[in-house]
Amino acid sequence: MSVPTISPAELYARKQRGEPVEVIDVRTPVEFREVHCPFARNIPLTELDPKAVMASRTVAADQPLYIICKSGSRGKQACEKFLAAGFTNIINVEGGTSAWVNAGLPVNRGPKAISLERQVRIAAGSLVLLGVALGVWVHPGFLAIAAFVGAGLVFAGVTDTCGMALLLARMPWNQLEAGSSCAVPTPAVTTATCAVPASSVPAATACAVQPQAGGN
Repeated sequence: MSVPTISPAELYARKQRGEPVEVIDVRTPVEFREVHCPFARNIPLTELDPKAVMASRTVAADQPLYIICKSGSRGKQACEKFLAAGFTNIINVEGGTSAWVNAGLPVNRGPKAISLERQVRIAAGSLVLLGVALGVWVHPGFLAIAAFVGAGLVFAGVTDTCGMALLLARMPWNQLEAGSSCAVPTPAVTTATCAVPASSVPAATACAVQPQAGGN
């Protein structure tokens, strides 16, 4: 079953019209803290439990659940998880947070972070370089490291599933300490207050948007 999509502009327009909109951001907590849609809540892809999410919905069960990530790839994977669990009213935000930002829509911002995609490129490149260096200077057998990484990248490209990304997403530097604020609002947007709710969804970060005093 194909995954339906929606553009960031149309999703924001629905929110502005007062339609019930629930958005799940499946990036890592650190990526989410850097920049995110003001009315999204964070549930990393590695911790996503479709049944738990559906049991803790903030809008009516018959309303669509919108999934967003950085560029759309992890969002698609998350949607496929929901579809496999029997939930079909799932929509992926086309282009992810990058497209949202490029469209000039409101965001909440926090400290800069290295995206998971960049981490994968750094890790893969480092492993290839290490394998080649060890193969030349220590033993030719180490060239298998470079070959293994290359095969993994080909597999990731064909299947749109990256095992290295899933592994890196679980690393401590991609997590937030308990009680950490998930975002620092920009002056042009609304003020975000963030808290980690005590719910059945693990490590989910919810963001409530409050109007600024004196704002329009």
